[in-house]
Amino acid sequence: MKRSGQGLGPLTLQQARYLTTRYFFMVYDVTIDGIDYRLELERADALWRCRLDGREIQVDAVLARRDVLSVLIEGKAYEIKRECTATDMHLWVGSVRYLAELRDPRSLRKRRGADADEKGPKKLLAPMPGKVVRVLIGEQHAVETGQSILVVEAMKMQNEIKSPKKGTVQKIVAAEGTNVNAGDVLAIVE
Repeated sequence: MKRSGQGLGPLTLQQARYLTTRYFFMVYDVTIDGIDYRLELERADALWRCRLDGREIQVDAVLARRDVLSVLIEGKAYEIKRECTATDMHLWVGSVRYLAELRDPRSLRKRRGADADEKGPKKLLAPMPGKVVRVLIGEQHAVETGQSILVVEAMKMQNEIKSPKKGTVQKIVAAEGTNVNAGDVLAIVE
């Protein structure tokens, strides 16, 4: 097992065992299709404990492959696939898609207040290099949170770029046919 960083070298077997048997405690605020939950994960030795809104749930999980989790919840098996776009995340459980948001309640953004993110203009950024193939909403048009504004094609996949907030499209910066780099501003919603 290798550690990242300069000059750190490989982990010893003893260090690797320490990292896999260490105690971890994580708390997340989770929103699934508009319903809020508190998720607490605790790991001691090689075992996980899960509490959802204070109720302990028996869970076993394995990362089957990138963005796919095989989960056993109280004896029932599920395959959960994660789908991320530039503005949101969805979880697929079987053939059902759920809008999901995961927040660390200790984060600075959360402490500032939920409505702090809604104020002022928001820039929509290109998630990766590609080409703008469609502009779906024109300037000065009203948009809802999660509404698609443009489509960027990258690696032969089309990615919808969605509005992070309810508001008005103030400016479309990247026209159809424009090549963009990761992080380029595509549009501004206010």
